Amino acid sequence: MSAGAMSQRSNMQRGAMGATRMPSALPARSVVPTRRVRAVQVHAAKKADKRSVKKVVLAYSGGLDTSVILKWLQDEYDCEVVTFTADLGQGEELEPIRGKAEQFGVKEIYIDDLREEFVRDYVFPMFRSNAQYEGIYLLGTSIARPLIAKRQIEIARETGADAVSHGATGKGNDQIRFELGYYACKPDIKVIAPWREWDLLSRTKLIEYAEKNNIPVPAAKRGEPPYSMDANLLHISYEGNALEDPWDEPNESMFTRSVSPENAPDKPTYIEIEYEKGDPVAIDGRRLSPATLLTNLNKVAGENGIGRIDIVESRFVGMKSRGVYETPGGTIMLEGHRAMESITLDRGEMHLKDELMPRYAELLYNGFWFSPEREALQAAIDSTQKFVTGTVRLKLYKGNVMVVGRKSPYSLYNQQLSSFEDDEGAYDQKDAAGFIKLQALRLKTLGTVRPPSDSMAATSPIMSPMEGTSINSLNKK
Repeated sequence: MSAGAMSQRSNMQRGAMGATRMPSALPARSVVPTRRVRAVQVHAAKKADKRSVKKVVLAYSGGLDTSVILKWLQDEYDCEVVTFTADLGQGEELEPIRGKAEQFGVKEIYIDDLREEFVRDYVFPMFRSNAQYEGIYLLGTSIARPLIAKRQIEIARETGADAVSHGATGKGNDQIRFELGYYACKPDIKVIAPWREWDLLSRTKLIEYAEKNNIPVPAAKRGEPPYSMDANLLHISYEGNALEDPWDEPNESMFTRSVSPENAPDKPTYIEIEYEKGDPVAIDGRRLSPATLLTNLNKVAGENGIGRIDIVESRFVGMKSRGVYETPGGTIMLEGHRAMESITLDRGEMHLKDELMPRYAELLYNGFWFSPEREALQAAIDSTQKFVTGTVRLKLYKGNVMVVGRKSPYSLYNQQLSSFEDDEGAYDQKDAAGFIKLQALRLKTLGTVRPPSDSMAATSPIMSPMEGTSINSLNKK
């Protein structure tokens, strides 16, 4: 190859190499929105979501919080508000609430007397289970929420509303109970929870908003209230502020449904409650409707200082909470029902119910009234109540409920069998020997292989967290 050709080829190669080194066109950079742009986008999405709400049904108490919520819904969502107030026996006049709602221009106002339905369809089924959350709480607040939620959804359908709203805070259980009820009854409903949306996160801000919008603020609300209350025919609860330290004893002036046991009458009160298929139907021979019966029990129990508890409970949202409750009539109903079951239920039925009860109580506490598992448990519980019929006699004295008599046409109690006197051959005591031997067989078998647990505890050193060091050896030192 000639020198000229070689030089030309070399130049071509350098040109090709140079071409590979030339920067290619950069791909178009994706635009990453700034924090400000993202905030604007979120705000726009929320505004569009709010514009989609045309009418909302608000669970309305007429108090400061829900009155502020009513106005806030009108301002923020620019929608029509329907108010719904449930009369569950909270013990206050509810008709003035109508006037308060009208002041805000509300056209559709529902004030429904749900007392009979509440006791008949919610309280009584719960008491058939003997439900007590964490072994003590009679679930007075929990059991009211499903009925309120159900009726709220019914009103939403009747009025053509596309949303519902409640005044529960973002820290408590009620937000869960209400909303699980809403979604169970109407899966596509929109839920507005103002306490999770607005910035009125203090009492001061709430009052400032109320004053700015000409919402009346009661004098008692201007300072920090000593506690919050929630009431219905079954109970009243007190929580927060003055009660937040679980070491501090509640002030006696707080209680509204019972006298203190110390101030209760010095003479006991006797009452008789008649049961039919697990539900109380009469007091002292007088048949009463469910709500009237519970009202009467509340009165007599409260007069005798019955039904107060002071507890720290485990909220579903994860924190511990101190609550003080008055459940006078419910406390009597629980004792009476268990006494009735003691003579009408078979041992297996009764023990199985006791095993199911904590799970049932937890479902109610957590808001799962409309769940299939609660309904399945309810069906099992109700099947045990077919023969829970009869009369219980109770002695009420200074905060105590004592069962002093029970009878039933279906009683399984056989006095002849139980008597320490001659039972005329009804029960052969010699049969117990074989029964005991069979029950002892597995224990005897274990005893031949393993040392008894008591002697093991006596001879084995208890180990401390320090590896290899026993508590026994530390004590000797």
